[in-house]
Amino acid sequence: MDLSDTPEQAEFRARARAWLERNKPTDIADRGFALAIDDATVRRLKDWQRKLYDAGYLGISWPVEYGGQGKTIVESAIFNEEVARVRAPAPLNELGLSMGAPTILEHGTEEQKRRYIRKILTCEEIWCQGFSEPQSGSDLAALQTRAVLDGDHFIVNGQKVWTSIGHLADWCMLLVRTDPSAPKHRGISYLLVDMHSPGVTVQPLRQMTGEAEFNQMFFEEVRVPRENLLGPLNGGWGVALTTLMNERATLSLALVMRFQNVFQDLAALARKGLADGSCKLDRRLVRQTLAQFYIDVESMKYLAYRNFSRLQRGGTPGPEGSISKLLWSELNQRMNEFALALQGPHAALNEDSPYIVDDGRWQYGLMRSRGNTIEEGTSEVQRGIIAERLLGLPKGY
Repeated sequence: MDLSDTPEQAEFRARARAWLERNKPTDIADRGFALAIDDATVRRLKDWQRKLYDAGYLGISWPVEYGGQGKTIVESAIFNEEVARVRAPAPLNELGLSMGAPTILEHGTEEQKRRYIRKILTCEEIWCQGFSEPQSGSDLAALQTRAVLDGDHFIVNGQKVWTSIGHLADWCMLLVRTDPSAPKHRGISYLLVDMHSPGVTVQPLRQMTGEAEFNQMFFEEVRVPRENLLGPLNGGWGVALTTLMNERATLSLALVMRFQNVFQDLAALARKGLADGSCKLDRRLVRQTLAQFYIDVESMKYLAYRNFSRLQRGGTPGPEGSISKLLWSELNQRMNEFALALQGPHAALNEDSPYIVDDGRWQYGLMRSRGNTIEEGTSEVQRGIIAERLLGLPKGY
């Protein structure tokens, strides 16, 4: 595969980079992989997403008739890379853009595509994902939230948990059990649920970082129009796999660029600590650890290229995304842990200390990174997918 840009792609990259440099918000703190929740940042990111859309930089590879730009996934990947390169923030409606809209574009009716896609792009409607439940996180197909068809509506009752930005969302990608007598993978349906419906209750869950980015949600006799069924009745598992594969495969090249930025920052932190004597680690250990991080990031890059080349050939995101998710989630933890080791005694300082390093970025990053190997499927689940679906190994018991 030729990884270099064509002249047209190089011109698009230069134009996109210049626009981002001129227009990116500079007043939003970098919180790594955390999602924004405070009111001021939410408003700022909502305005930022609308600005991206108005400039023609969202939905780049989506059909024009639904609000997209009608270009190819190459231009989309280039732009996402440049967003990460200049350290611009991601759009607020990230779950809708990376998961909701691609699933609707693949499985939705014409009416659903025209109803939802454009408003996802403009951030008029924010989306969340209602998959995990208290007793069915890793074993998603064991979900118990029920939906009973009553005339032209489904009546939904149940509970979801670990729902990112559920308290901000207008719509939810909701998995429900519609046939309790069927085998657990076959009795599931996929509903698009208005979060402002009567009977929907959202309760934020506070994390160790002090924020409440995740939520638990309760559905009590919630009426959902039958027209909001995405895909076939009782065929929601296949639709859900589209969501999960897009969650793990999209933005992969941009993710690599973000890790290249983190590596550069980590190397700068090490050089400074060794120069001023605040870092007490052996220089050889520092060099070897940084070298391994460089190798890890490069490995992620070529894996992303491999997956992207498959998409270019007309394929769809597959279980290979589990390798990428496993790599980046564990790498992010190791990098933040090493950043604190480099700081020595300063690692124990609180964010409000005048002596804290890099405004407490690495302390926050370490705490937030603990969720990386749980969210989007635990590392144990990812290893199971890799073993069974990629290596062909028998199921473990």
